[in-house]
Amino acid sequence: MPPHDTEALNAIREGVRALCAEFDAAYWRGIDERKGFPEAFVKALTAAGWLSAMIPLEYGGSGLGLAEASVILEEVNRCGGNSGTVHGQMYNLFTLLRHGSDAQKSYYLPKLASGELRLQSMGVTEPSTGTDTTKIKTTAHKRGDKYVINGQKVWISRVQHSDLMILLARTTPLAEVKKKSEGMSIFLVDLRDAIGNGLTVQPIANMVNHETNELFFDNLELPADSLIGEQGQGFKYILDGLNAERTLIAAECIGDGRWFIEKASAYARDRVVFGRPIGQNQGVQFPIAEAHVEIEAADLMRWRACEEYDSGRHAGASANMAKYLAAKASWEAANACLQTHGGFGFACEYDIERKFRETRLYQVAPISTNLILSYVAEHLLELPRSF
Repeated sequence: MPPHDTEALNAIREGVRALCAEFDAAYWRGIDERKGFPEAFVKALTAAGWLSAMIPLEYGGSGLGLAEASVILEEVNRCGGNSGTVHGQMYNLFTLLRHGSDAQKSYYLPKLASGELRLQSMGVTEPSTGTDTTKIKTTAHKRGDKYVINGQKVWISRVQHSDLMILLARTTPLAEVKKKSEGMSIFLVDLRDAIGNGLTVQPIANMVNHETNELFFDNLELPADSLIGEQGQGFKYILDGLNAERTLIAAECIGDGRWFIEKASAYARDRVVFGRPIGQNQGVQFPIAEAHVEIEAADLMRWRACEEYDSGRHAGASANMAKYLAAKASWEAANACLQTHGGFGFACEYDIERKFRETRLYQVAPISTNLILSYVAEHLLELPRSF
């Protein structure tokens, strides 16, 4: 069961569904066809206050928790949209909320709540290190009242549609720290000033309409007050955002899964072949039913992760398992939906092929299923570290 008031969560669902009804399948299909960005949708979601759900009331937000935020993103996907275009602001906020200074929060949070600024990007992954975050090579050297950034990042999303970016860089060389997770720091980068002044953005074309980029830092200068929290503690800080990210991605996958299941069930009831609805055949109905069971199971783990996170407990294990289960379940639901529709599933007008591509991403990002299994093996089952 949801850890929060079911009635309140249902009200959120109804509100998000009402907004999403203004952006129908044809809207999202058109965005996908031209590899565009859903600017009108993002503005509407922001104006309605949904993207500021987790910003405290004193900064102009709604003061809600991860549970409520997860419902917002779930419903966007369940309505046939793509919350991957907006989810960055949800989980990137946690780093600023939990570790930013009073001055940083007072300045940035009201502007994020109003939509004046967007914080949609997080710069962590690098070409030579991938998810081995402690080996990052991007550096930040203190020179007077500035930090100078040099290095490279890859697969950094929504940079072209964001004003700010959370950046992880090494401030102490790896050889000089006791633990490899030490010596990294978090910075808040104003992309409006950085791009063209030490930061170069190279878009990466990909199979999903997901704006992602390679970044090149060449003596990018940041004001000293761009540092979030204490220097050298960035890896610990980033984990707060990553656990929120994985839980929210789980919710998005649950929304995708429910979209696929509802779509497949409706088609299986209506499509008649050999004088009977195809949904009467166990070969058709069993995969849909199995997908439903798995989505419901993943949903329970999502709520556990939300409850732990919102109560201030460590949610790493639950967040990872929720993301694993939900991504796996949504992919199986996608396969069942496509197979149920047969050839029509490949037709763009049915939207299945678009959603099929979108949900496949989450087997790989923001953390691969294999790394989640490694985490569970090491931290929960006390097996030897495998990497």
